[in-house]
Amino acid sequence: MSKTKSILVLIWAYSLALIAGWWVADFWSPSHPIYFVAIADVVATLVVFAFSFTFRNSSLYDPYWSVIPIAIAAYWLWEAIMVGLPVNSLRQWILLAVVSLWGLRLTFNFARGWPGLVHADWRYVDLADKHGKRYWLVSFFGVHFMPTVLVFLGMVPVYFAMNSSVPLGVWDALGVLIAVGGTLIETIADEQLRQYRKEQPKDEPFLRSGLWRYSRHPNYFGEISLWVGLFVSTLGLSPTNFYWTGAGALAMIVLFIFVSIPMIDKRMVGSKPGYEAHMQKVSALIPWFSRY
Repeated sequence: MSKTKSILVLIWAYSLALIAGWWVADFWSPSHPIYFVAIADVVATLVVFAFSFTFRNSSLYDPYWSVIPIAIAAYWLWEAIMVGLPVNSLRQWILLAVVSLWGLRLTFNFARGWPGLVHADWRYVDLADKHGKRYWLVSFFGVHFMPTVLVFLGMVPVYFAMNSSVPLGVWDALGVLIAVGGTLIETIADEQLRQYRKEQPKDEPFLRSGLWRYSRHPNYFGEISLWVGLFVSTLGLSPTNFYWTGAGALAMIVLFIFVSIPMIDKRMVGSKPGYEAHMQKVSALIPWFSRY
């Protein structure tokens, strides 16, 4: 299937997912906006998974990570406006802008680099080879459902922030700075990686210049910073919300440090000469002075 047709399938899948999620949640009529989003999120994930299974390609889920947060933030803002809560509207629009900036940028980066349904992420190929007939069960829970839960938890701080009347303060500014700074770092890292893959220099088996000189995974550092920034922006609100608001950021940190980074490093060691030595010279995540 061509890339154009693949993009149309993607748009079709996500449109149906959002409509189905909204319809089921509205039919269920939960008493709290967080529960409404949770129900809609699960239903939408089921729809996307159905498309992944139908087209035998779990990569159909990949942009869900960056698309659904924008929809969630927009819904919570709309809900607060419709209810007429005495909230800080400037904080609402700032957070929607921050989430949208990150989400649209990441979605665009996926779309321009995605060859279409002829391609599946190497991680999914490895999972299919490892689990055989059980792959689609693994795909549902590991590739589709678990990331949906993590992103939902990461977005919980946005709900509390959007429904607060507390004046903007230092924590808001610091949170936005971390989130926007993380988006910028992720953008630069992705552009440097894209340029490297385009040029494919023979004397450089892997990227170790630019931000990649100071971190083996600066794009992941930027991604984590977004979620940490959303959490930090709630620290000036009611301290009773800390448990909810911190769970998502912590889960993201655990995911990247203990799952994503080891998985990629293991693959790089097996396929790129000199990468194991490179690991001893460059920080895994946080940009730091290299030993080159």
